[in-house]
Amino acid sequence: MSIKKIMPNINKHIDKSKPYINPSEHAHEGLNVPEIVLKYGSMKTKAKSLPNLYKYMFGSIKEMNKTYKELYKQPKNPLYKITAKDMEDMKALAKEYGVNDIGFTKVDSSYIFSDKKILYPNAIVILMEMKHDIINTAPSKKAEKEIFRTYYELNVAVNRIKDFLNSRGYNAEAGPSLGGEVNYPLLAQKAGIGVIGKHGMLITPKFGPSLRLAAVYTDIENLPFSEENPHMWVNAFCDNCNRCVNKCPAKAIYKYPKIFEDGSKRCIDYKKCAVPFSKNRGCTVCVKECMFFKNDYNKIKKSFLKE
Repeated sequence: MSIKKIMPNINKHIDKSKPYINPSEHAHEGLNVPEIVLKYGSMKTKAKSLPNLYKYMFGSIKEMNKTYKELYKQPKNPLYKITAKDMEDMKALAKEYGVNDIGFTKVDSSYIFSDKKILYPNAIVILMEMKHDIINTAPSKKAEKEIFRTYYELNVAVNRIKDFLNSRGYNAEAGPSLGGEVNYPLLAQKAGIGVIGKHGMLITPKFGPSLRLAAVYTDIENLPFSEENPHMWVNAFCDNCNRCVNKCPAKAIYKYPKIFEDGSKRCIDYKKCAVPFSKNRGCTVCVKECMFFKNDYNKIKKSFLKE
């Protein structure tokens, strides 16, 4: 059976008679993890991991089905200004479901994948840690399970946050962590949560790159949007470091990212990355070997900027 038939897809649920937001002409193709593995790696090898990942893989699909089936389940007379209490209650709920950080930004349409759509222009970006001690064992059965745990629990979290906002009178659309509609690292970087490293993943002060991301889209107008990102110095550090480039078993990380005409860049050759990901327990070597995983963010910053 085709993976496209198994994985839920927002396009099957979009009502074209109602407003939605299209990607820009410069948008890039989006591939979710199962599709990447099937297209460029070894699904046969990956299938051997299913007993270990069954709960999280099929739990994610169940939550994604909920996401898309309830796409237009919205308040009849929505509110566009969130109250301080509702904001605090939302943050408390997110924390209850394991969310470690939240950011807010307007969605750049070039971040929407070329074959996807969303309903609302603003994003609540949520982050969940992949446990450091477990990822430190990568590549391993435990680390692979941790990767898919965060995918699943983020899928649950965005659906619960969406339900909460709807119950308080706000429009909201859940953006699943596995197979979403938008480039989450770019969205999170714009929200000021962290910065994208040379390995293409978000790096944050507290968790380094050991995390996964998802989002909730809304038309709430008074979200505390980030005006600047204090983490952009990391780009210069990565230019000098190249540890992930050298440690990648597939040589899939570009030493010099590919720059497109619109100024966007690509850090990784996903065709090469899919091979060890599918054959070696989700790989994750680039996370484990990143200097921001191995060392304290603030110590690295102090030392680097001093030099």
